[in-house]
Amino acid sequence: MSSLPPPPPPAEIPPALPAGTPVPATVEARDIRSATVSRGTLFALALIAGAALLSSVMLWQRLSAIQEQLARQSADTGANAIEARALARQAQDIARDAASRQVVLESRLSEVALQRTQLEDLIQSLSRSRDENLVVDIESALRLAQQQTQLTGSAEPLLAALRSADQRLARAAQPRLARLRAAIARDTERIRSATVTDVPALLARLDDIVRQVDELPLANAVPARALAEPPRKAAATGAALWWERWRDAVVEDARGLVRVSRIDQPEAMLVAPEQAFFLRENMKLKLLNVRLSLLARHNEAARADVAQASAALNKYFDPAARRTQAVATQLQQVQAQVRTAELPRIDETLAALVTAGAGK
Repeated sequence: MSSLPPPPPPAEIPPALPAGTPVPATVEARDIRSATVSRGTLFALALIAGAALLSSVMLWQRLSAIQEQLARQSADTGANAIEARALARQAQDIARDAASRQVVLESRLSEVALQRTQLEDLIQSLSRSRDENLVVDIESALRLAQQQTQLTGSAEPLLAALRSADQRLARAAQPRLARLRAAIARDTERIRSATVTDVPALLARLDDIVRQVDELPLANAVPARALAEPPRKAAATGAALWWERWRDAVVEDARGLVRVSRIDQPEAMLVAPEQAFFLRENMKLKLLNVRLSLLARHNEAARADVAQASAALNKYFDPAARRTQAVATQLQQVQAQVRTAELPRIDETLAALVTAGAGK
């Protein structure tokens, strides 16, 4: 807004002259000049006022335009704010919807991952190669044979399983299974060289000894003697030799009343005939204890029972009889075959199977 110039100072008005007083000429000229100056000043003031009014009008128009523009901008800002709030609500709804969808998608993704894992396991089991199936079959067969060896005490089931496994590997002819064949060969050689108690053979021998116990003669048993008929003289008649026949019969009966024999164990002489049954049954019980000890893998107890059975055999039974000598020999063989060695293991072969199953 432009500043207006300051108004001019008011002209001095001369004092009024009394009426009827003649005015001099200088005064009239001065009055004419004063009136001219007053008119110019008024005109200038009018121009200045008009300019001020015009500038005020223009300023008012500009202020009105500015107010309208501000009003429009305020309205636009309010509309934008309302639209922004609507968009924010819409974005919140979209975000909540997206979060719920994300939860559903994550659950479905976990289900798909689980199904994929199961499918991969199924495919892997279905696509297992022939070599892997062979390794699994051999491992199961060897573990079963090892259990049979531990139950029976004989290394034959384990040796048979190792031989079968080596034959199957030879037919497969796979270079990566060469280490497994070498491990099987070493375990087979170690088992063959190990001293293992042959429990089935010992059990069969003990059963045979138990069957022979009832036929063993006791040390104080009366030996069977054959009654030979005395020879007859061809020339003598029956009536003439009756007294000879009577004499021979008396002598024979006298010989049966007295028996001379040597018994080293005095307890064997005191065994009554009715106690012979219990003596034989006690002998059978000792042999059955040996059988149970062998089945339970108590080799020390089995050796002790065999020693007691041998002592009872030599103490109460006739050592000169062939049956007694045969049973004593069998007991000595059983005593020699009962060993305390541990059953062999195939740890090297099992380790090679695990390595081959892992594909290394």
